[in-house]
Amino acid sequence: QVQLVESGGGSVEAGGSLRLSCTASGVTISRYRMAWFRQAPGKEREGVGVTLGDGSTTYADSVKGRFTISQDNAKNTLYLQMNSLKPEDTAMYFCAAGFWRAGWTGRDYLRGRGMDYWGKGTLVTISL
Repeated sequence: QVQLVESGGGSVEAGGSLRLSCTASGVTISRYRMAWFRQAPGKEREGVGVTLGDGSTTYADSVKGRFTISQDNAKNTLYLQMNSLKPEDTAMYFCAAGFWRAGWTGRDYLRGRGMDYWGKGTLVTISL
């Protein structure tokens, strides 16, 4: 049984930082495209960033330069380091795992269609 469990969410002031974690079981994250998504109230889900298995990562323009995805394969855990947080970063953040698909780019995965397993999310709230 595959489980992705996010943690690390909370409330911080604008300009602050948070680090989210996603601990996986039932999958080996090094064999999957691992991604973070977010969904703010009343808005559509947005891809934040995805690892492509070749050492590269694709980020949404809205977080580029502020957010960093990393992973610890020994712990089977994915991380999202979020710096310079803004109120518009307020959302539920989800971890997801997707099979490799031939010809798919990072932007393709960030549309969400290529993700096969999802966590339940962790809430991030940024205040002024």
